[in-house]
Amino acid sequence: MGTALVTGATAGLGLEFAWQLATARHDLVLVARTTERLEQVAGQIRAAAGVRVEVLPADLAVPDDVARVAERLAVTGEEPGDERNPVGLLVNNAGFATAQRFVGGDVQVELGAIDVMVRAVVELTHAAAGQMTARGRGAVLNVASVAALTAGGTYAAAKAYVRSFTEGLAVDLQGTGVTATVLCPGFVRTEFHDRAELDMTSVPAIGWLDAPYVVSQALADVRRGVVISTPSLRYKAGSALLRLLPRSAVRAIGHYR
Repeated sequence: MGTALVTGATAGLGLEFAWQLATARHDLVLVARTTERLEQVAGQIRAAAGVRVEVLPADLAVPDDVARVAERLAVTGEEPGDERNPVGLLVNNAGFATAQRFVGGDVQVELGAIDVMVRAVVELTHAAAGQMTARGRGAVLNVASVAALTAGGTYAAAKAYVRSFTEGLAVDLQGTGVTATVLCPGFVRTEFHDRAELDMTSVPAIGWLDAPYVVSQALADVRRGVVISTPSLRYKAGSALLRLLPRSAVRAIGHYR
């Protein structure tokens, strides 16, 4: 069924993407910062799903590490002596919340977020799109957020970039056999917020989505060639409302953190 590369693959939505893709018989290239955790996840998936799993430790805030992942994505399968299969699906999932106010906060944290959620997405997508269009098939799935429509600081700004970037990419890819989809979920039950030490107790139960549902909807939308994937009717409605509200009202709602 082809090979998929997933960034941020050892936790949250990335881990769920890895498992669902493996269950669908895709071979995997898993990218994350921690080698030990990558090997553990890879071993579990190999044993349970019987697919081929490569591990590629990389910190996507480090340019040299991003370049190594881009090199893997550029593999076409036609290089003499290179037995690696080309990647047919890129899932740019890695990201994190900046749990601080911008003014008075650590600017290196903000810049690191931009490196991971913007710069790395652009570089990896460029590498993948090049080899995919050359072969005439493939898909790119970039993970953004409903936060892209809010006024939520660096995180929301990065996700707004990813959303707009993916839409433009989809136009650029028309007629190539390659598609681009941007996933824009709302609140998802993962360790994402706990890792950022965010207090989410004020979010009502109806506001939460389960990771398996979000990932299955995203992959279904990739198969259909949908450009903007927003799982659940309530978040589709919420996104429509955010687009219709005056920006002054959106700013008054407060930050998504």
